[in-house]
Amino acid sequence: MKRDGMLYTVLFTFIICIVFVFFLALANELTKDRVAANRRLSERSAILAALGIAYSAPSQVDALYTSQVTEFKTDAGIIYKATVDNQNRYAAMVAGPGLWGTIRAILAVDEPVERIEGFRIVSHNETPGLGGRIDEGWFQAQFKGERIGAGGIAVLQGSGKGDPDPDNSQVDAVTGASRTSQAIQDIVNKEIRVFETLRDQGGLR
Repeated sequence: MKRDGMLYTVLFTFIICIVFVFFLALANELTKDRVAANRRLSERSAILAALGIAYSAPSQVDALYTSQVTEFKTDAGIIYKATVDNQNRYAAMVAGPGLWGTIRAILAVDEPVERIEGFRIVSHNETPGLGGRIDEGWFQAQFKGERIGAGGIAVLQGSGKGDPDPDNSQVDAVTGASRTSQAIQDIVNKEIRVFETLRDQGGLR
């Protein structure tokens, strides 16, 4: 078979593709359990943090989650419930489109849905140094204790260091990332409305 012939080129390309696909499939099979475990750890860590359940090491996450968090299904999805400081708190996975992809986070509220108890980013594809700053501690921490206004909360340009007033229903946006900040506002307020509907229908139990 001539190496410069069309048949050789087609066969060579086909074999190379088969080899690469085989090794990619093998790598996927060998790592899928670890990937699933890491994803579960990431999500459970975010749920605990949003609900205000402290832990000192990743090895504690599964045990704390199992002992302190209750899952129940609603028409809107899975709700996570925990009792912290003798008060019921509820959390849910929230998701929505960011600038470059889906933003996934955990939002927790108190039982009357009057205050946000916590907010934690799980995953995103936003621009590093700009919208990607939504996973920084200062941005997420400012949601804790924030009063939920009639229209939810507003993510507005401010000091860029976090809004210190928990009663104005506002948090600081990320400077230079207006679209990502707007996406966070939309995602949070959409889930707040879900919580309010569940509360009014007696679905928070």
